[in-house]
Amino acid sequence: MAYLLIVLAYLLGSISAAIITCKLMGLPDPRTVGSNNPGATNVLRHGGKKAAAITLLGDGLKGLIPVLIGKAFGLTETWLIIIGIAAFLGHLYPVFYQFKGGKGVATAIGVFLGVNLWGGLAFVATWLIMAKGFKISSLAALIATALSPVYFWVLSNGNGWLTLGVLFIALLIFWRHESNIRNLLSGKEDKIQSKEGAESVTNEE
Repeated sequence: MAYLLIVLAYLLGSISAAIITCKLMGLPDPRTVGSNNPGATNVLRHGGKKAAAITLLGDGLKGLIPVLIGKAFGLTETWLIIIGIAAFLGHLYPVFYQFKGGKGVATAIGVFLGVNLWGGLAFVATWLIMAKGFKISSLAALIATALSPVYFWVLSNGNGWLTLGVLFIALLIFWRHESNIRNLLSGKEDKIQSKEGAESVTNEE
């Protein structure tokens, strides 16, 4: 069952919520606009809040569902994080889109919530606080990601394999955010702004 769920998790993770949502809503392919990233933040900037919310939910469910199935079958936390990693890798390297996917934050949140609810909520709370304070999605995500191994180490009572799995996801998130980190260091990273917000600014100018 664990091996089957790993395969299914990867295939589910390979389904792009951003691409499908934008296509169904008649919006530009997120791979062709803005940051070219098929993720909720890019969809927010070019498709609006509704499309971004659907994308965020879809990407999160990709990580959450296979982990919850594994939990229902009584698999250990170590197996659950491995299944979650499979879904996460599917998002980053989707077999259905030439292995070119997103940056994985929303899918990681789904995985974290499924494996350990309190660890996932700690990640979400950190992201929300940082996003509200700095108004920069990538910075909020990176801070929450950096703290996630600590959260899971403490909340899992020192489960080393689980913590290593969370650390692996965190390192990949940082690697996928390489361009964002460069922009942050140079002060060029975009702030959180929806399509509607950008249009209102333009209309006022």
